[in-house]
Amino acid sequence: MRIVLKSTLSEETAHKVMRAFGVIRALGRTFALATTLALTLAAPGRAADTIRLAVQKTGTFSWELAAIRASGLDKEAGLSLKVTELASTEAGKIAMRAGSADIILSDWLWVSRERALGAKLTFYPYSSALGAVMVPASSPIKTLADLKGRKLAVAGGAIDKSWLLLQASMKQDGIDLKSEATIAYGAPPLIAAKALDGEMEASLNFWNFCAQLEAKGFRRLAGIEDILPKLGAKGAVSAVGYVFDENWAASHRDAVARFITMTRRAKDLLVTSDAAWDKIAPLTGTSDAAMLKTYRDRYRDGIPRRSIDDEEKDARVLYRVLAEIGGRDLVGPAAELDPGTFYHAVPGD
Repeated sequence: MRIVLKSTLSEETAHKVMRAFGVIRALGRTFALATTLALTLAAPGRAADTIRLAVQKTGTFSWELAAIRASGLDKEAGLSLKVTELASTEAGKIAMRAGSADIILSDWLWVSRERALGAKLTFYPYSSALGAVMVPASSPIKTLADLKGRKLAVAGGAIDKSWLLLQASMKQDGIDLKSEATIAYGAPPLIAAKALDGEMEASLNFWNFCAQLEAKGFRRLAGIEDILPKLGAKGAVSAVGYVFDENWAASHRDAVARFITMTRRAKDLLVTSDAAWDKIAPLTGTSDAAMLKTYRDRYRDGIPRRSIDDEEKDARVLYRVLAEIGGRDLVGPAAELDPGTFYHAVPGD
């Protein structure tokens, strides 16, 4: 029906060790880029390169940009960032198509589809933070299989990536969630409000809205990242990334490298400094300490730490899963992830 609306100590230790190695690797890549940046900026009197960014006003990219400006990383990178704030991610896509933005945030799914249609866009990882299925703390729903026969609110519509991945995972267990549960689609803020009001028994929402529910006592039934290994992924996959035209990148290769260095340094700062979070707290829309902590922790968990090759291999696997279940409505004429979807011309990758 459709409506429009065991952890063990050793496992925990292993997770911490793997995460530590990921941080070390990420820092190494940042150092390689920073070295390139320092050499580039050594020339005296170099004028700042302008990069036009189209940014969703309420999105997490605005948090990163605030951290960049507060710490002067844009000036250190020799970049002048011209930011246009937009109401939605769709508006960013329009700005990119119109040539009024150099960089936006989007996903590799859209980039591959656009490439198949002739627009040679390319993608560089921004975040692996994904949505989750959330239930009230007292809910009798204990596993994903328990969603059968329940009311499930889904953010983003019928071809949302997280929703399709959840369906694909459950189909492997013989459950057609789309037909065996009552599904309501709606915008992320509406879905969060419905969950808080108790109108739906479970909700699948974007990670930042899940963080809001988590801070209010809701239980995280399953994160979408938890089901990716079942679908063939070998690690965390950055679904969202910086998107730009490959021809523009070829003619501004040095500026792109400095931009990526700058954003990595900002992420490193947001990983290591709670004070940096204090400066961007007003942009999160809350003053609640518990919610701010959840935002911070989930943001940090989503920082990319894998090589571009590894990211691309897993994206290719998941793209096939999405293409199979979402069909042409989702991927257009691109049955496979386009080979040029991921941007590789960055030192240290």
